Amino acid sequence: MNGICLHNATVMTGYTLMEHCAVLIEDGKIADVFSEKRFNQKHFAPDTEIIDAGGNFIVPGFIDTHIHGFGGFGTDDANGPDGTEAILEMSRRLVDYGVTAFNPTLYPSEPEDMLKAVSAVSGAMGREQGARIMGLHLEGPFLSPERPGVMKAGSIMAVDVPFMEKLWEASQGRIINMTVAPELKDMRELALFCLKKGIILQAGHTDAKYENMVEGMQAGILHATHLFNAMSRMDHRNPNAVGAVLIHPEISCEIIADGFHIHPDLLKLLLRDKPVEKIVLITDALKPAEQESGPLFANGEEVVFQDGIFRRKTDGVIAGSSLTMIRGVRNLVNFGFSLEEALKTASYNPAHVMRYSMKGAIIPGYDADLTIIDSDFRVLAVLCGGIVKKRTLL
Repeated sequence: MNGICLHNATVMTGYTLMEHCAVLIEDGKIADVFSEKRFNQKHFAPDTEIIDAGGNFIVPGFIDTHIHGFGGFGTDDANGPDGTEAILEMSRRLVDYGVTAFNPTLYPSEPEDMLKAVSAVSGAMGREQGARIMGLHLEGPFLSPERPGVMKAGSIMAVDVPFMEKLWEASQGRIINMTVAPELKDMRELALFCLKKGIILQAGHTDAKYENMVEGMQAGILHATHLFNAMSRMDHRNPNAVGAVLIHPEISCEIIADGFHIHPDLLKLLLRDKPVEKIVLITDALKPAEQESGPLFANGEEVVFQDGIFRRKTDGVIAGSSLTMIRGVRNLVNFGFSLEEALKTASYNPAHVMRYSMKGAIIPGYDADLTIIDSDFRVLAVLCGGIVKKRTLL
């Protein structure tokens, strides 16, 4: 594989921004990060491609750990005849928005349908042409019937460890993270199974009391799904799920930074009370996000795009987000995060929470998953594993 040197840039290493820097890529990995002053002194292999980044920002590729679909394709289609192809199309389209890795997120469904969907999504891994599929995120089925969101009532079920074993087998061991309601009976048994398999457990779609959340923490449930949404709200007599996340710094959390799912000033409160390393930007994007034409469907139901979000057509319930990761980063900056903090929530933090080694930072030895953006948050170029997947305006 030929080398690439990106120079004349401000580089977000994963921790901080470094001005007037260059990044050398060899064999799909970051080989070196160095000052622009050394650029003319450095000796490159004859086949190294030199790319002038034009003074723009080179940042770690975005990692979306909670996304249902994009551009008219999604996990909704996974139990159909073209299920695997739908996930591969998500991969191709997401890279245009700066995403270099993602966890396709599956809704709960009838057991046989869910097993088929899990198998189809797993079958897409290793065949990507764009953003890399890291593994599966199961949003259910062990959720609270009191906090279903737009989950279909018949798809939510009590904890069933034998069925979880079937899901694990169908995924070929590729389930990365799973949203559960900590208060459900037999949750500890499920949690212990998941911990043995290395599955990251997230509290979400939950009606948990504070003590349920603490018990869940003791069983390893240390991440929260779309904080403030579809979970028991903080009360002065019982902090409940939201309060537990705010109180305990060891709990990390997802945020949907579209300005609709969470009031921007609540994000300021979160940043004040929660270590920034524990905040993970997600899109929770639905299949019709950035869809160019045609009817809009998500989770088998028609949705309408209204006030920047998707709502279920039948009753107006919020169905999900139309956010992209690059817009989320821009929004966080507008909401009061520094650029460094916003970028960390989109790259370093999800990689750390999901235990993805060698991703989320621009450090020698790490995967060369890079996104180049300008000061107006336009995506100019994207590299996945050192291969240029998108290149405009450079």
